[in-house]
Amino acid sequence: MPLNATPHARAGGPSQAGFSLVEMAIVLLIVSLLLGGLLMPLTAQVEQRRAADTQRRLDQAREALIGFAIANGRLPCPATAASHGAEDPAGGGACTTHDGFLPAATLGLTQVDDSGYALDGWNSRVRYAVTAKADAGGNTFTAVGGMQGIVNGAHSAAPLYTLPDLTVCSSSIGITAASCGSTGSVSLVTHAPAVIYSLGKNWATGGGSGADEAANLNGDAVFVSHEPAAGTTPNGEFDDVVTWISPAILASRMFQAGTLAAP
Repeated sequence: MPLNATPHARAGGPSQAGFSLVEMAIVLLIVSLLLGGLLMPLTAQVEQRRAADTQRRLDQAREALIGFAIANGRLPCPATAASHGAEDPAGGGACTTHDGFLPAATLGLTQVDDSGYALDGWNSRVRYAVTAKADAGGNTFTAVGGMQGIVNGAHSAAPLYTLPDLTVCSSSIGITAASCGSTGSVSLVTHAPAVIYSLGKNWATGGGSGADEAANLNGDAVFVSHEPAAGTTPNGEFDDVVTWISPAILASRMFQAGTLAAP
């Protein structure tokens, strides 16, 4: 090393100095942007998994309800907030409510909370509505022998397809308490004997705030189902997950199993 070298040169010069505060700030900004870009897709993936898990659980609930009908000749009543996941009343008949919770305890489902209620992918209780319509003889879908009585009374299976009064629409625009109306909404199903649904990820912080979500909580026989929508859409946020039992499939499987007999 030359004898006239400066102390900086002997130590390696300015190139060995640490990062300045400005440089550190730039590095931290870049790292935060990269992490933010990773977290957004991760959050979306988590929500997609929860929605898919919820759909799977609702499909399983639908099959359990059909299996119950094949075994018992009727659909169960909904559970209430005080029935610990069991249908109310026990044994069916005149239901305490026709729009309550899925009776997981009665159906023997296992993905439940500590009180016996079935849960969706967001740990919210799964909802269940069943038709309250009765035929001229007073037979209902939830009474023991009620569905066979409907068939016998009409001397055909036709009322099993047309008597149930639950409807699912594509929008709340123009709907009434009994139908999808004539403007703005399409009927996805009419005469459904049962509807099973989840209030989605916003169940605890705003479920029902949008017009379409509110239609699923007003206690009437008409529901709304469509793809998820943001809060900026005309009818507000929608993240409910809705499925139903087809009257034709329910009747067909009960006849095939011998639970129902031709009159």
